[in-house]
Amino acid sequence: MAEPLSARTGPTRRAVVAGGCGLVGGAVLSGCATYGPAGPAPAPAPAGAAAPAGTRLAGTADVPVGGGLVLAAQGVVLTQPEPGTFTAFGATCTHQGCAVTEVVGGTINCPCHGSKFAIADGSVTAGPAPSPLPTKPITVEGDGVLLA
Repeated sequence: MAEPLSARTGPTRRAVVAGGCGLVGGAVLSGCATYGPAGPAPAPAPAGAAAPAGTRLAGTADVPVGGGLVLAAQGVVLTQPEPGTFTAFGATCTHQGCAVTEVVGGTINCPCHGSKFAIADGSVTAGPAPSPLPTKPITVEGDGVLLA
C-alpha cells in the first residue's frame, strides 16, 4: 500500500527539477553580465594621478621600439612608436574603465571587450572604446622617462 503524502520525507521530484532549472537559468543569465560598472566610463585610476611630476617611470632601453610597457601601479602606458620617440597614455580603457594589460602588434590592448589603441597617439583602432586614451605628460632625461 502507498504511503500518504504527509509521511514522505525529502524533496519531491518536482522540487528537484524546479531547483535544477533555477540553477541552469541563473548560470545562463550570469553569462550575460557586463564587466565593470554600467554607464559612462569611470575616471582613470587614481594611482596614475598620484605619482608626482619627476617620477621615473622606466629606462629608455626598457621601452621596446614599436611597442611599449603597461605600468599598472602608475596607471600609465609608455610607448616608443619610432626610435627615440616616447609617448605616454592613461592605462584605463575609455569603454568601461578596465585596465589595459598589454602592448602588442603596435596597439595597446584592453582584455575586457577587445578595444585597441594606437601606440603613436592613443587613438582607437578597434572598438568598442568611444574615445582615445588620454595622454600623460612625460620628459626624457638621460636614459630615463619621467612624468612631467
